[in-house]
Order: sequence, then C-alpha cells, then structure tokens
Amino acid sequence: MKPGDAEAVEQLFNDAAPSYDRLNDWLSFGLHRQWKRELVLQLSPRPGEQWLDLCCGTGDLALSLARRLRPGGAVLGVDVAAAPLEIAARRSAREPWLPVRWQQGDALNLEMPDACVDGALMAYGLRNLADPAAGLRELRRVLRDGGRAGLLDFNRLPSGTAAALFQRTYLRRVVVPVASRIGLADHYAYLEQSLERFPDGPAQQQLALDAGFREAFHRPVAGGLMGLLMIRA
Repeated sequence: MKPGDAEAVEQLFNDAAPSYDRLNDWLSFGLHRQWKRELVLQLSPRPGEQWLDLCCGTGDLALSLARRLRPGGAVLGVDVAAAPLEIAARRSAREPWLPVRWQQGDALNLEMPDACVDGALMAYGLRNLADPAAGLRELRRVLRDGGRAGLLDFNRLPSGTAAALFQRTYLRRVVVPVASRIGLADHYAYLEQSLERFPDGPAQQQLALDAGFREAFHRPVAGGLMGLLMIRA
C-alpha cells in the first residue's frame, strides 16, 4: 500500500473496521483510550459549542466529546470510509440523547461553510491524508477565530535514535504479527511506511502556522511513540 493513496487508505479502514477497536486495545494495551481522554480534557470543550471530529473512525472520540457538549452543543464525525461510520452510527444509537451525527467525507475538502465550528479533533488521521498541509489549511478554514484543535498521531522520531529503533521494532514485531492473526498484516505494515513521509513535531508546528493558525505546539506522548499537536485559530 502506497502512503498517501486516498483510495487505498479508504479501503484499509473499511477492511479493518470490524476489528479496529479491539486491535487498538490490544496494540496499545488500552492506553489509546487514556490518550484520547487527555486530548479532550486539554481542549476543554464546553456546552453549547459546535465541534468536528475528523477521520472519526468508529466514533469513540466523537461520542466522548458529545457527552461534554450538552446542552446546546453538537459534534459532527467525518470519515472517508463507510464501514467505520456504520459502526459509529450503531454505537451512537445506543445513546440517542447525545448530540452527534456522522457524515462520509474528505478531510481535504469538507462540505462545510467557513468558520462554522468552535473546535476540532483528529486522532490518527493527519498521517493518512494525501497532503497533511492541505488538511491543516482546510481545518483552519472551518474553525472560527479563536477555535482550537488537537491532533493525536504516531510521532515521527529522529532516525538512528534508541526511541526510533524501539518504535520500529514495536511496529514490526508486535503490531504486524498481531494484525496478521486476523488477516490484516499488510494493512498494518502500512503504519511504518506512512511514518516515513509524516512530518515530525517541529515540521507539524510550522505547517500549522503556515496554514494560518495563530498558535501551534507539538509535544510527545507515551514516551515519544505518539505525538500531540495542539493548535489555535
């Protein structure tokens, strides 16, 4: 699979959707849920605000966010792949009082007006976009002035460091073998390839500033294996 290939990424997440949440729990020892909770807490969503969850997958982050936006607020979850959105819709149907809705769409070309949301989240999505810089520009377009966003993803580490070696070993010796048990070895081998073209933390900060954000700060998470980009419009 070629990194940046939009159709291949869509097919990857359609194929992985039935096992996606279970795999994430196995591969992160459940820690991805804690990282996502921290992301939401740092952004301080408030009741009445309008939020966007880009590359929302099966909807766990959007649902967590929706619980904080009542009364009066709402969250829209957007993903390019249909299968994860079907799972997200079934999950939200169990909590019909939550102000969340789902839409299949492209994070590089959102069918939304300018300056229409107060905040946005993206977990493990920026790395998969064909053009991360264009994704940040589109995010800036739909955020109101003063709006904030947080983007959680794998962290691209300096080549040759002990941390980079550990990350590569983890991907090859843990992630791919576990995924192979359910027929997704090739899909998850893509992770390492996608990191090779992904901007590192300082480069992400600069891309955000170039996209028109007033503030951008990237910090490592999970000992540097993950990274969190916090930005303000």
